[in-house]
Amino acid sequence: MSRELITFEVAGQVFALDIMAIREIRAWTPVTKLPRVPAHVAGVVNLRGTVLPVVDLAARLGWPATEATSRHAIIVTQLGGQISGWIVESVSDIVTLPQDSLQPAPSTGAESVVQFLEGLAAIDDHMVQVLSLAALSAGEELAEAA
Repeated sequence: MSRELITFEVAGQVFALDIMAIREIRAWTPVTKLPRVPAHVAGVVNLRGTVLPVVDLAARLGWPATEATSRHAIIVTQLGGQISGWIVESVSDIVTLPQDSLQPAPSTGAESVVQFLEGLAAIDDHMVQVLSLAALSAGEELAEAA
């Protein structure tokens, strides 16, 4: 069995999300910042009349915040009833990944980006980090932002 993933870059690294969780990919739109939200919540945008919380994926992964430009994109995902946007540097490709080629993330013994990974896969010349949308969305801060 295989899965389709969308690959994208964040902080110069290649990541992927399951295509079934992605509603759309939007061009960068400046966000409206909100007070008293976690640092990785960049703000909100209007998505056809719906308030969409937008997360800086680099900051969520523990890296420096993204200084977004018109070259960045927002990947809109849906997990259950929660819709959120994720700032990425660029969207690369749709890839088909055989399920048995996904390797478990190595244990680092410390809280790190590994907690957000379903696993790792070698695709072409890149090591692709497959993200778990459920782990990224854990917590109530996104629901509160919307």
